[in-house]
Amino acid sequence: MRFTCRNFGLSDLSRRDLAAPETSLEVLLLDLEAELSIWEDGRIVWSEEAFPVAELAYHLALWLQSPGADREGFELDSMQADPGLIRITNSDEGWRMGFTFTSDFWTSPVAWNVLVAEIERFDRSVRQGIAAMGIDPTFIPKP
Repeated sequence: MRFTCRNFGLSDLSRRDLAAPETSLEVLLLDLEAELSIWEDGRIVWSEEAFPVAELAYHLALWLQSPGADREGFELDSMQADPGLIRITNSDEGWRMGFTFTSDFWTSPVAWNVLVAEIERFDRSVRQGIAAMGIDPTFIPKP
């Protein structure tokens, strides 16, 4: 499983007549978007053009910081996307990712350390994309 994001943008800040340095955390989490794709075995298994990647990185970091993360699953509780749109769960074989709109599909299982490494790589990618737009990404906690 691999997260990729590209084409970062600020969807609604200009419409709200705001500049990034003066916006609230909630607005940044919602408005910082990118094309998000989840890859497995060299093919895209899920993709969305304008996904709140900062919000996903934020919630994944909080999940990894929680004491029971290596035992409890993750479900994106987004202010913008459908509840549970992205889910990560532990099975007997390892950690898998699934998506609300493709409820019968789960990625192949991976070990906990592989999952954490991919989330950390995704976090770096999101931070780099945000920084390239001139926004300080420190509002996202470190995973």
